[in-house]
Amino acid sequence: MRLFLLFSCSAIMLLEAYRFTDETDMKALLDVKSQVFENKQVALSSWNNSIPLCKWKGVTCGLKHKRVTRLDLAGFQLGGMISPSIGNLSFLILLDLSNNSFAGTIPSEVGNLFRLHYLDVGLNVLGGRSPISLVNCSRLLNLYLYSNNLEGSVPSELGSLTKLVKLNLAINNLKGKLPASLGNLTSLIRLSLRSNRIEGEIPGEIARLNQMILLNLEMNKFSAGFPLAIYNLSSLKFLYLNYNHFSGCLRSDFGKLLPNLQNLNMDGNYFRGVIPATLANISNLQKFAITNNNLTGSIPSGLGKLRNLRFLSLVNNFLGGHSFGDLEFLGALTNCTQLQVLSVIGNRLGGQLPASITNLSINLLVLGLENNFIAGSIPRDIGNLVSLQTLLLKENQLTGLLPASIGKLLQLEDCDLGSNSISGEIPFSIGNLTRLDLLSLLNNSFEGTIPQSLGNCSSLRYLWVGPNKLFGTIPQEIMQIKSLIYLDMSDNSLTGSLPKDVGRLENLVDLWIGNNKLSGQLPHSLGSCLSMETLLLHGNYFYGAIPDIRGLKGLKNVDLSNNNLSGSIPGYLANFSSLEYLNLSINNFEGSVPTEGKFQSANIVSVFGNKNLCGGIKELNLKPCFTEAPSMVSKRSLFVKKVVIGVSVGVSFLLLLVVASVSL
Repeated sequence: MRLFLLFSCSAIMLLEAYRFTDETDMKALLDVKSQVFENKQVALSSWNNSIPLCKWKGVTCGLKHKRVTRLDLAGFQLGGMISPSIGNLSFLILLDLSNNSFAGTIPSEVGNLFRLHYLDVGLNVLGGRSPISLVNCSRLLNLYLYSNNLEGSVPSELGSLTKLVKLNLAINNLKGKLPASLGNLTSLIRLSLRSNRIEGEIPGEIARLNQMILLNLEMNKFSAGFPLAIYNLSSLKFLYLNYNHFSGCLRSDFGKLLPNLQNLNMDGNYFRGVIPATLANISNLQKFAITNNNLTGSIPSGLGKLRNLRFLSLVNNFLGGHSFGDLEFLGALTNCTQLQVLSVIGNRLGGQLPASITNLSINLLVLGLENNFIAGSIPRDIGNLVSLQTLLLKENQLTGLLPASIGKLLQLEDCDLGSNSISGEIPFSIGNLTRLDLLSLLNNSFEGTIPQSLGNCSSLRYLWVGPNKLFGTIPQEIMQIKSLIYLDMSDNSLTGSLPKDVGRLENLVDLWIGNNKLSGQLPHSLGSCLSMETLLLHGNYFYGAIPDIRGLKGLKNVDLSNNNLSGSIPGYLANFSSLEYLNLSINNFEGSVPTEGKFQSANIVSVFGNKNLCGGIKELNLKPCFTEAPSMVSKRSLFVKKVVIGVSVGVSFLLLLVVASVSL
């Protein structure tokens, strides 16, 4: 009898489930469709009465009862609102509406989905507050509300979802303090709150989340010292605290308390003190970043024990003491054979650049040592770092030559050696670096000529080789690099003319070749550099007229001063709406200075030292042009004409009288 009743109840429930397939789930989904727009005609075209519910796109039904158990519309390019009717899909286990354009709010009816294990509405434009009704979904394992416009604070009610394994509230407008109730989520392994406005201290209750593998708090307003609760999360592999307001020192036993870390990012805070030597205990550490803080002391050589280290960035701290021994860690890091990024830019590191850097990982992509106090020369075998893409050594005290082996760095894209005292010639082998995007050799003591081989660097956008001690002509080959945006050869001793093919540099924004010994006439092709904003040719021996550059309407800064240019000042310059600075001083220009447009401001235009110029606005202090008093000249001429005519008429009349008297 008992078995019969059980069978009967099961049969009734099964029939009920089938009855609701058409009457409940189908109606609910059609209601959902009715509030969707954009591509619903394509994405949800199968949602109609002529096709069985369980064959609708994105819909999955249970095998026994045929009720909708999964609704996966991720990336369907849907918009509109989420219908409250979605709460009628009472058998739903998975609901994924991510990567669409749903607006409005998350309907509170979602809380009716008590069977739900997985809810993802990320990557939409949903606003309002997170619905408190979610506490009814007590079976939830995964809750993703990231990348929306959710407001208010993190609901303390979320602490009742004790089965949660993953919680992602990143990239919203959440604010206020983090609720202590989150400490109840003891099954949590991933928690992301990044890119919100959450503030205050991390509650101590977080220490109970001892299953945590990932904790992402980056880009918020958290404050106080390094959260003590985190020291209890020994299972952590990924910890992101970057860009908050954390301060204080790191515990000396840091590496012993968090031995499983793989990624550790604490950039952009106010941490001070030393880097804990116990970091060497975190044997699986792959990424360590703590840039833009206030760290002091030395960089531990023990970091060389981290054989899995791939990324080390200690940029913009106060590490080192301007002295010998500051760079010992570089030799130790040669043991890190997986290292790809090494950057200690903007510290107080001194001493000689060790030759051991050439033994760093063959996988090294970025080597950043700029803005320190490093002396010595670039090692001869720098070419060993064959995978290097970025080499940043600027603003140090380096001397010696640039080794020819740099031409072996065939993957190099950014090379900045500026503001040192490197001397000798620019190696011809630099032309092998065909992937170069930026080459900066400015503010050094390079001499000799600019190698023609630079023309092979066809991807180059930024080329800075001044000030130096370079001489010779500007290589014609450089005018073949059509990708150039910034070209600086200023403050050298270059001779010859500006190549006629300069007009081929269609993308050139800045051309700086001032303070050289260049001569000749400016080429007409200069007017073809239509992207030009800055044109600095001052301090040379250019002569002749300014070529037709009326097409360069984006010009902002123009300096042609201290040359031998002549002719008149082009009137069209007055109409260059972007012009902020025009210096034509100390040349041989002649004629009148325009008074319209940009020439109405002496703060923009400078023309002193041109003795044959006249006119212009009063502030330019030029002599008046002779053509300024045409009326006086005309009156005088008219008076003379009248006198001449009067005298002529008088004389003629007297002659007639004389003739008449004689005839009588």
